[in-house]
Amino acid sequence: MKTDNLGIPRFSNRDLIDMIYSGRQDMCHVVLCDPSDDVEKFNQASEELGLPTLTAYVPLDVNKSEFDNLCQKDWYMPDNYKDIDVLEYLYKRCDNHVQVQRMAEELSAYLDRDLENLLRYMIYLVDFMRENNIVWGVGRGSSVASYVLYLIGIHKIDSIKYELDWREFLR
Repeated sequence: MKTDNLGIPRFSNRDLIDMIYSGRQDMCHVVLCDPSDDVEKFNQASEELGLPTLTAYVPLDVNKSEFDNLCQKDWYMPDNYKDIDVLEYLYKRCDNHVQVQRMAEELSAYLDRDLENLLRYMIYLVDFMRENNIVWGVGRGSSVASYVLYLIGIHKIDSIKYELDWREFLR
């Protein structure tokens, strides 16, 4: 796999073939291909299998800073994650009043910082890693103070149990 100057992934013909034979075409919902690659052949095979198709790679005429700003406005995740009610998602993972109170207080701080889409993306990321048996760390740094991130599954440190102050993370 190659990337362009903005870090956008591009797949070679070999990558496309490997995806077809491994049954991983679903990994490509936002991935673009180089114009010299056989996108049409890949798309034909994908359509026959009822799977998503790819778009031919088109270089973007923006600098890295502009591109980063655009990407931060449009999170690249499946549509069903873009509509998740984060409060409901987190509330269902709480077992008692102390947990609900901590979650609500912390979530309010996330929302004040306009980070709701980030939380949705974190939910998607954890689900994706679980579904694909990708291992990630137990937790690191001040992020382990966040009970919201614990409920999502980003880390495995119960900050209520260890009496960690979430404000250390969201300063």
